[in-house]
Amino acid sequence: MGRVTSLFARKVAAEAGGGREAGPLLATLGLELAGPVDPTFMIPAPDYYAFFERAAGVDPDPTTLPLRVGATMRSDDYGPFGFAWKSAPTLHGSYQRAARFALVLTSVAGYEVERCLGGAFMHLHRDGERRLGMRLSNEATLASIMTISREVASERFRPEEVHLRHDPPEDVSGHEAYFGCPVYFDSDMDAFRVSDATLRTPNRVGDASIARYFDTILEAEVGALDDSVPLHRRVLDRVSTALSGGVPTLSEVAREVGMSGRTLQRRLADEATSYQSLVDEARRKLAARLLSENGDATLSEVAFMTGFADQSAFTRAFKRWTGHTPGSFRTQALGRGTEG
Repeated sequence: MGRVTSLFARKVAAEAGGGREAGPLLATLGLELAGPVDPTFMIPAPDYYAFFERAAGVDPDPTTLPLRVGATMRSDDYGPFGFAWKSAPTLHGSYQRAARFALVLTSVAGYEVERCLGGAFMHLHRDGERRLGMRLSNEATLASIMTISREVASERFRPEEVHLRHDPPEDVSGHEAYFGCPVYFDSDMDAFRVSDATLRTPNRVGDASIARYFDTILEAEVGALDDSVPLHRRVLDRVSTALSGGVPTLSEVAREVGMSGRTLQRRLADEATSYQSLVDEARRKLAARLLSENGDATLSEVAFMTGFADQSAFTRAFKRWTGHTPGSFRTQALGRGTEG
């Protein structure tokens, strides 16, 4: 069964209804109001979603509850995860660490930094039935990332757009005011987009050596967890995150997930896939997005951003994946986008 850190539940309880029902709400999860705040103490994900729904039921403005919960988050609340986040040299480094180490906070959600033309999408991936509690949790999670990005960045942080898969509330003004950018509901992803300049923004207390120290701690924590996230999903996330700097080797990814290269190969085979198949999937997804965004990037630039040494190798691979050349795929994608 999936799990979520109790830290999130405590933040929700403190905000819902002004915190007046915090004690009774937490009691439904077996938590005490005066108990220690321990991010490593986990609760079953279905219980957390039901808890969030109960919290919304006692709040006078449930539409903005997840945004207000997200606004209360601070990087220090997350323990080593938060310290790794704020000590990363840049926001890009913070997001990469979120993708690598999200498992220490939850086994039902993961992050992916997907490069696109002029920037990147910071994706939230969450499996399961999209009940109200999950929808509230997704909004709170993206709001939390916004808050701690604003906290650690040395320059003003503002995303370019926010996407949410679920239907919009009757009034979206609270979301647009909080995020400070267009918010698209009924989207095909839960994510926000930031520019390359934002990704390169130095963090206020960024320090590469300190970040590496917390990386080591988090790698040990992830390795010790009874992981309910499929290994192929974890590997795909890590490959996708690293593509902008070149295709990572199997041994590099194996080290990140806490096992030998041989063990990684064997366990991927048990899940009916392979490392090369996952590399191809990550490259295909990124290439399709870059080609569909607009026509500004040349095909050679798309080839470089997806880890190919030259355009001809990229063209052969893309045609093998999709049955189309990159050029014809782009023409069709952009043509669909302008119809009507």
